[in-house]
Amino acid sequence: MADFPHLSRRGFLNRSAAVGGLLVVPGLLTACSKTDAGAATGAGALDKLREQGFVRVAYANEAPYGYMEGKELKGEAPTLHREIFKALGVDELKPTLSEWDGLIPGLQAGKYDVVSAGMAITPERCGNAIFSEPEFISPTALMVRKGNPKNITDLASAKEAGITVGVMSGAVVGGYAMGAGIPEGKIKTLQKPQDGADAVKGGRVDAFLLTGISLRWLAKTNPDTEVTEPFVPQIDGKAQFSPGGAVFRKGNEDLRDSFNRELKKIVSDSSRYVQLLEPYGFGKSEIPPEDLKTADLCKG
Repeated sequence: MADFPHLSRRGFLNRSAAVGGLLVVPGLLTACSKTDAGAATGAGALDKLREQGFVRVAYANEAPYGYMEGKELKGEAPTLHREIFKALGVDELKPTLSEWDGLIPGLQAGKYDVVSAGMAITPERCGNAIFSEPEFISPTALMVRKGNPKNITDLASAKEAGITVGVMSGAVVGGYAMGAGIPEGKIKTLQKPQDGADAVKGGRVDAFLLTGISLRWLAKTNPDTEVTEPFVPQIDGKAQFSPGGAVFRKGNEDLRDSFNRELKKIVSDSSRYVQLLEPYGFGKSEIPPEDLKTADLCKG
């Protein structure tokens, strides 16, 4: 999975909004307003899921957020959601693969009950669906050559050292680098994560800027590199957390609220959170702050 299929299309990497916005095709969302008769909806949605014994989840095949390995659905979101739904009395996740831009329209159409894809919580998406509280935040980090020869720890130290920083084309991290005062001539644009790792190893850039989650996953297949401790960039004095969560159909607020109660138990227990998600590159630095709320994120 060194090439990270579809990773460059993730909401908080390359959408035009600050942390991402839903790509809206005119008429697409309204065309999907009719809900499948088999969808679990309304106040009795959780009871229906318990009765049938499974919850239908959508994933976009993006490691490490939600992807199929062999016949097993893996990643941050499916692992967390499986744990939560088991606690709610629903033992099985039944997966559906979707293109990224089809996730919310498919949810609205009743093709599945939950989006399990690590989707970024943005005002645009909140207008078309309802989100859980944040499951994770996405602090930024830097991939450097093994041993970190330039001793880079964050964007301030990168600027001070005068190094060349690689960023992904269209990704918001390019704005982070410029916001930190790194000259445009010292920022090199790359097309995908593996290109960034190759540029670091080949000395074409001194560091590659991306989320710590993605870089730690990338480092597994690039042993000549290492990843700095994550940090939260600031733009105009505002922390860029890039939080993600589960997505539910409007009208399923009761199901979302039940999900949130179990989610809170996990994010409030750092050892349990890390035990569940560390295999996918998530650690204590990805646990959402207690005061980071979806309602505020939806307001923008």
